Amino acid sequence: MHIDGTAAIVTGGASGLGFATAKLLVENGAKVTIFDMNGEQGLANAAAIGARFSMVNVADDVAVAAALDDAAAVHGAARILVNCAGIAPASRTVGKHHVPHPIDLYRRTIEVNLIGTFTVLSLFAERCAALDDYDGERGVIVNTASVAAYDGQIGQAAYAASKGGIVSMTLPIARDLASYKIRAMAIAPGIFLTPMVAAFSQTVQDALGSQVPHPSRLGQPAEYARLAQHIIENAMLNGEVIRLDGAIRMGPR
Repeated sequence: MHIDGTAAIVTGGASGLGFATAKLLVENGAKVTIFDMNGEQGLANAAAIGARFSMVNVADDVAVAAALDDAAAVHGAARILVNCAGIAPASRTVGKHHVPHPIDLYRRTIEVNLIGTFTVLSLFAERCAALDDYDGERGVIVNTASVAAYDGQIGQAAYAASKGGIVSMTLPIARDLASYKIRAMAIAPGIFLTPMVAAFSQTVQDALGSQVPHPSRLGQPAEYARLAQHIIENAMLNGEVIRLDGAIRMGPR
């Protein structure tokens, strides 16, 4: 898929991995619309890179459909989707004083990370399926999983389940959409310098980075963005999850 001149949607694009991806796509000529719930930061960062911004709850199918239509009215129908929107709460299955994991927190994590990802990609793919071929395909989807899908740590039951769902649905989605010439891929990042990690002390950041075999540091959002770009441009990448983690395998904690 050629990026230059192509309309793209990046969810969770107000910060972190999503913002780095939106920025790189714009730099390569894409017409980008960012979907995010952080209105103030989203508007400012979108303006800074020359992208559009829509405040969207990715788990709200009505809002997503309307935002996709609004973006298409300005940029034309999107053929590129990168799903980075997500939350990462921590809670043990049974915590201190025998308190169970809050079921609302578990439900919310699945709703945003897994159902939200599927909501956006399914409505995006519906619109792509009606488009003409462009360079032999109609669209490409890049979802964001996590190494937690494979190496979930203490307190990550909900998060790991949500990301494991993204891993598991990658191949069937690619198979579902193959007849429409729409590809579906996922990236499973390791420990990256996202806003959440950046809020930690430098000592904590260094400790986290030292767990990575090589390179022994935190991943940079731009490295995620470059992999997303390669997936978009390489037509043979389909139905697979790529770990982007410096060979880390997470321990229990």
